[in-house]
Amino acid sequence: MPLLQHTLLPSHTAPTTTPAAPLDLIFIEGFSGHTVIGIHDSELHVTQPLVIDVVAGLPRAAACDTDRIADTLDYSVLRERLHRLLREHRLQLLEAFAEAVCEIVLVEFHAAWVRVKVVKPRKFDDLAAVGVQIERHAAPRPAATSTSPGAPVLRLIGAGMVPQAPSR
Repeated sequence: MPLLQHTLLPSHTAPTTTPAAPLDLIFIEGFSGHTVIGIHDSELHVTQPLVIDVVAGLPRAAACDTDRIADTLDYSVLRERLHRLLREHRLQLLEAFAEAVCEIVLVEFHAAWVRVKVVKPRKFDDLAAVGVQIERHAAPRPAATSTSPGAPVLRLIGAGMVPQAPSR
């Protein structure tokens, strides 16, 4: 039986699974801030540094054509959102914190894919850093539906089903 191979990729390489469409990768590398996080008594009352890398994949951002920030992920807005997360979260594990970052990028910033790396630098004297890196894909988005009154009938007609007129 073949063994699974795990490869640690540089922080701004493409996802390990191939999506249906090419992705534009927008990244924040080396974001640093302080927060209270951890499970040991020494970590529960004092802030400590975290370094966060985020790589977000967007299916060919429209900004490539329009040159407008509104058509892509605004990393300055994401940066501010990360600062807010550092202030407001009540998580203990880096894994849960990284998951929260992924959720923000996928849901609030509409990315199709995200890789998040969260590091506690110099946590131990004999290590440069400890941390976690995770990848997530956005849940499939439902097809856009119209809210007009005739929309259900049009969907039925489009499916080849024509509603019958009521009998009198």
